[in-house]
Parts: sequence; structure tokens; C-alpha cells
Amino acid sequence: MSDALGLDDFTACGSHQHGHFLLSSGLHSGDYLQCALYLAEPRRAARAGALIAAAIADAVPAIDLVVSPAMGGLIIGHETARALGLPFLFTERADGEMVLRRGFAVTPGQRIVIVEDVVTTGKSTREVIEILEADGAVVVGLASMVNRSANPNPFDPKPYRALLGVSFPTWSADDCPLCADGVPIAKPGSRPIKKT
Repeated sequence: MSDALGLDDFTACGSHQHGHFLLSSGLHSGDYLQCALYLAEPRRAARAGALIAAAIADAVPAIDLVVSPAMGGLIIGHETARALGLPFLFTERADGEMVLRRGFAVTPGQRIVIVEDVVTTGKSTREVIEILEADGAVVVGLASMVNRSANPNPFDPKPYRALLGVSFPTWSADDCPLCADGVPIAKPGSRPIKKT
């Protein structure tokens, strides 16, 4: 098993897409990494989960639980937990708020790693941190398949690992050259965009 995940891996399975995309962050981009397409093949998902598990275990030696936000983090979080031999929980949106999935609970002092598919602004991940810490859990590390935040650790000082860092240009709607050129936009992410 290779110890890296490259952009060519995403391109080969059609998950690196080009066009005009409205990201979950609200930003626009000409590139989109549809991790769900990469993870749709169980062997690729298992490989990515094992790579994240190895990377985060090196940074955080004592972990009790893996948590991921739905929808994007579900498969990669589960595969990472499986590779670590740990239980897995996930969060979801209910009435616009991030909450632990019904029936799931964390305990005070429980050491948790949050696993995502893609980090752009880190908003979803920060929402998960807030709800876990409000319940007394300790978020000891974070990981993702892809970091497109342009920051090597958007969650500093907590340890963070990503299998692939990319630097695709993003723009606000007002500054987007694709909007100016009239290129139709697609909204592929799972989080609704809040109007401001």
C-alpha cells in the first residue's frame, strides 16, 4: 500500500472535477474534489482510512472514538475507525444546527479524533468540535482526506493530518471570474448555504 494519496488518484476515478462550483463554504471554485466518488470503491475507501489512521495515530497516541460530520465524513470516518479498531459516531444537521446523531452520546473526558473528507474553511469541523466539547469530550486531533484550506493546520494548536493538500483558487460570488463569464454553477456539497 502506498503511503500517499495524490491528486492523480482522484483524477483517475473521476472525483477531481472541473467546472464552476458553489462550495459548502459559500465560496466559488473551478475545481471540486468529490470524495464520495473516490470512496465509492471499497478498496479505495479502506486504503484512505488506513492512511488516515496511520497518520493520526502517529500524532495522537491515545484515542477513544472517531467522530465525523455527515454526510461527507461518514465513509472515511468509518474506515478510519475500522483501521484504528475504534468505535465510530457521526453528527448531522437538524434544523440547521449540527448535533450528534440521535442515539449517539459521548462521555466527559473521552478522547476523540474528528475525521472529514475535505476541509476548506473548517466550518463543519469547528461545529463538531463545539458540540463534542460542550458534552465534556476532548478533541485530541483532526484529520481529512483533503486539505484545501491553504493552511497546513487550520485547527492549530490541535494536531491535524491530511492525506492530500491542494491549492485550488476560490472566490467570493462578487469576485468570481466564472460568474462574470456566465459559466453555470453547480452546488455539489451536502451542507446548505446560508444566505447572508
